[in-house]
Amino acid sequence: MPLLTRKRLIVAKIESTYGTDPTPTGSNAFLVRNLEITPLEAETVSRDLVRPYLGASDQLLAETRVSITFEVEMAGSGTAGTPPAYGPLLKSCGLSETIVATTSVTYAPVSASFSSVTIYMNVDGILHKVTGARGTFTLSGEVSQIPTISFTFTGIYNAPTDTAQLTPTYTNQATPVIFKETNTSGFQLFSYAGCLQSFSFDIANEIVYRELVGCAKEVLLTNRAPNGTVMIEAPLLASKDYFAAAIATATGNLTFQHGQTAGNILTFTAAQADLGGPTYADQDGIQMLNIPYIAVPTSAGNNEVSLAFT
Repeated sequence: MPLLTRKRLIVAKIESTYGTDPTPTGSNAFLVRNLEITPLEAETVSRDLVRPYLGASDQLLAETRVSITFEVEMAGSGTAGTPPAYGPLLKSCGLSETIVATTSVTYAPVSASFSSVTIYMNVDGILHKVTGARGTFTLSGEVSQIPTISFTFTGIYNAPTDTAQLTPTYTNQATPVIFKETNTSGFQLFSYAGCLQSFSFDIANEIVYRELVGCAKEVLLTNRAPNGTVMIEAPLLASKDYFAAAIATATGNLTFQHGQTAGNILTFTAAQADLGGPTYADQDGIQMLNIPYIAVPTSAGNNEVSLAFT
């Protein structure tokens, strides 16, 4: 029988020891969109042999690994103080997780002791096991759309097996709410509450796969350079001069709250946003500003951004 594309399942669990499978179960399942996997990614090395006849040389594969991408809806767990189902993924993208019982779960960057995750992706009975996975993510919100978090993970290759799918239990993943005025509030960029059309944020982790002789295979997170773009209605300069703000050396805040019901509220904060050059855009005959930014830390470090679920 042919394998059905729609019958796919993904689960993930934090590893207590790097690269060691913690055996995810159906309770570690989470809902995704736009799921894609490169089940065998490698560097191709040709033998380039010299022979007295024409034809290609055979090739060898080096540094075999797996890459996997998908989106989750930007929503909380449904219960304040409980991490969302995709919390292990955020931790494996270089974030810490701070839980205040019945109140909040906050994710913020770290620069050491990075978490890793094992991901099982089952394609209608074929199991791809990805161990030692670390990754990066982007956030995206646009008016009248479901805001999303897009993940890209790289992990250690394990030979696929014919394995029956787990029975998933989908919990701690609330129904998302549309990115719009009644659901999204508290927007400020450099302390100005403008009219927000769209928002993007890229944690921009540098992910490196290493496979050295005498050392274990490992996926390393070596740097990050968080950045993004905000689109707002262009204000009069008397209200807010973003051109002057971009030229100046001072940083400013970027924040908004998405969701209004406890357990399904996400507050994004980049307290030290550094603006790039604004550009004009037209939407519905209205003059808009596209404003790029970089999220930078203070001298304390690891505080360029926070994601607080409440």
